[in-house]
Amino acid sequence: MPVGTQGTVKAMLPESLSELGAQVLLANTYHLFLRPGHELIRRLGGLHSFMHWDRPILTDSGGFQVFSLGALRQINEDGVHFQSHLDGSSHVLTPESSIAVQEALGADIIMVFDECIPYPSSREYVAASTERSTRWARRCKEARQGEDGAALFGIVQGGMHADLRAKSAADLMQIGFDGYAVGGLSVGEEAHLMYDVMDVTLPLLPANRPRYVMGVGTPENLIEGVSRGVDMFDCVMPTRNARNGVLFTTFGRVSIKQARYLEDPLPIDPECNCYVCRNYSRAYLRHLYQCNEILASVLNTHHNLHYYLQLMADARAAIETDRFTEFRREFYARRDTASSAEK
Repeated sequence: MPVGTQGTVKAMLPESLSELGAQVLLANTYHLFLRPGHELIRRLGGLHSFMHWDRPILTDSGGFQVFSLGALRQINEDGVHFQSHLDGSSHVLTPESSIAVQEALGADIIMVFDECIPYPSSREYVAASTERSTRWARRCKEARQGEDGAALFGIVQGGMHADLRAKSAADLMQIGFDGYAVGGLSVGEEAHLMYDVMDVTLPLLPANRPRYVMGVGTPENLIEGVSRGVDMFDCVMPTRNARNGVLFTTFGRVSIKQARYLEDPLPIDPECNCYVCRNYSRAYLRHLYQCNEILASVLNTHHNLHYYLQLMADARAAIETDRFTEFRREFYARRDTASSAEK
């Protein structure tokens, strides 16, 4: 799911996202709550109309953003009191208000309000935080307006502790949600810890409900997640890297700002059939980036999102034809060695 933090995927037209095959966009509850405000968006017909997107939208709960504010927020059983990063004004987000904001936005998939636990954290802190997040999840479900509205997803927490993850999953399934996310990953832990948490958590979640790993990640993370049964991902990596001149290809990453591409006539990825690779050279993309041209962000983002969305489309096709194991092996066989992966 491409990330549209402010109600837009940076540097992309909605029509371009549709053409690339984006099925769902993610929007940010915290940012839209602060600016322009959920009630304004409701009055203007909801987020779909506001941002001109006619496919599904998933909104996060705002939890990750308020918890990332550090000293600017205080947590208690009621919710989180925080100061806006924009103007320092004081606000409160509770499980109930988070659901109300997401419903006002008109999202198709909404998330429970939880704490994204920092890494590393003590077991005592993780246990207490996870229990509170479970209580908040129950309040979110109770606050939900009817069963015919947006799908509501629970979020499994528990840090890197297998038993706490198992308890969180069991507690959430007892409450009952339309889908289940694994939160608290991609927060600085090593990749093997991320995969260990997936290995422990995903088999516990219902196979007939969507399983969503939040904030992940690299192409390798996605392939490993799919191999473990993940259905949904979101991450700013393809768009943020694009704006910083880093492009994803079948053979690894390309840093287009490097001097080696000054006169390179080849496309970013000779095996890619996206609009950018069909029409532009590495030399031209480097020129745009060096000149700080807006078109650099547009073209780089288009390519990176095409790469990510095509990777997932290829993974789905491999699953449907019962050849995902071979697909995964071929994916890694085409990666460059560690010494040349960052070009």
